Amino acid sequence: MSEATASVEDATAEHTGPPPGRGVWQTLRRRPLFWACVVVLTLLGLVAAVPSWFAGWFGQPDPRVCDLSSSAQAPSAEHVFGTDLQGCDVWANVIFGTRNSLSVGLLSTAVALAVALVVGTLAGYRGGWADRLISRLTDVFLGFPFLLGAVVVLTSVGSRSPVSVSMVLALFSWPTMARLVRSSVRSVRGAEYVDAARAMGLSTARIVRRYVLPNAIGPVLAVATISVGSVIVAESTLTFLGLGLRAPSISWGLQLSSAQSYFQTAPHMLVFPSIFLTVTVLAMITLGDILRDTLDPRGR
Repeated sequence: MSEATASVEDATAEHTGPPPGRGVWQTLRRRPLFWACVVVLTLLGLVAAVPSWFAGWFGQPDPRVCDLSSSAQAPSAEHVFGTDLQGCDVWANVIFGTRNSLSVGLLSTAVALAVALVVGTLAGYRGGWADRLISRLTDVFLGFPFLLGAVVVLTSVGSRSPVSVSMVLALFSWPTMARLVRSSVRSVRGAEYVDAARAMGLSTARIVRRYVLPNAIGPVLAVATISVGSVIVAESTLTFLGLGLRAPSISWGLQLSSAQSYFQTAPHMLVFPSIFLTVTVLAMITLGDILRDTLDPRGR
């Protein structure tokens, strides 16, 4: 990079002010609720990464080791969450189900966010025919209700692995984020520092990478965090209806689906997976709300 270009970028950086992440971090670190969400999600991440470390704490360490003589057993010292209809340990199934439930939410949101960043940036920065074409495309996808569209696609999918379910959910998740990316990029592309970089001949890719996206991505990341929780709920709902993951996969949705008919006689089969699901989704949505409030300049 030439000295002239380097000096231009230094001058342009002065117009952008301090790095946006610095002020955001200073605000986040003073919020106890942020740290509570981080602790909960970090612990859940560890459970998902190495479930074998946690499964044996309060029951049978292997979720697939079942004893029919202990079918639908209430919580006890041997099985702290009780057992399910097949005599499998509910605690072990909840622990091992964390991986699939979290991986579906994270993978689906990551794919949807990647598509939204590319499509939304193209529409917002280029404008013109690209903007019109992408806007009509998002309108088509937004015309399908989220769960209904997922149901229609999943009924025609042979394999329902965590990856395939994630891709289907991502297919109907990206348009909302793409619209948000588009509006954020449109609000940034006319800024003085972007005009200065463009006037000095910097390439479009460098302008977008260094000046447009860093200043436009904040609200999108907040919505993406909330979306993880929404996707986890959607996966559990679809699995509960028999349209999501299938055995021998283990997930909270599958546990809820198998326990729905036995709530009156064995409520523990439904209650404990529901608690884990609720805490996870609540932590994700709360973290997303905190990020949205912090990244909104009017909130700071």
